[in-house]
Amino acid sequence: MAFTEKDVRYVADLAHLELTEEEVKKYLPQLDSILQYVEKLNELDTTAIEPMAQVTYPGSENASFRADVAQKNFTQDQALANAPEQGAGCFKVPSVIEREE
Repeated sequence: MAFTEKDVRYVADLAHLELTEEEVKKYLPQLDSILQYVEKLNELDTTAIEPMAQVTYPGSENASFRADVAQKNFTQDQALANAPEQGAGCFKVPSVIEREE
């Protein structure tokens, strides 16, 4: 499957990046090369190879770091007491993702 300029623009859009035509042409062969390499890796028979990531090692039945016990909770008023801004019983935070359409 060959990567197209449309695919490059789609990936850039997912990452909220605005690419110039020059950048699209620059990244097209790079991304296509990466995809071809991944396809090549997918052809390998890895059934006899043991997993190497630590998350696959068997752990204890309950691998949490502390016991799951009930603790004293804040009331809503206590939690919001030091909030710089609040409204409708919630913390108000500034918008961090703005996207022009």
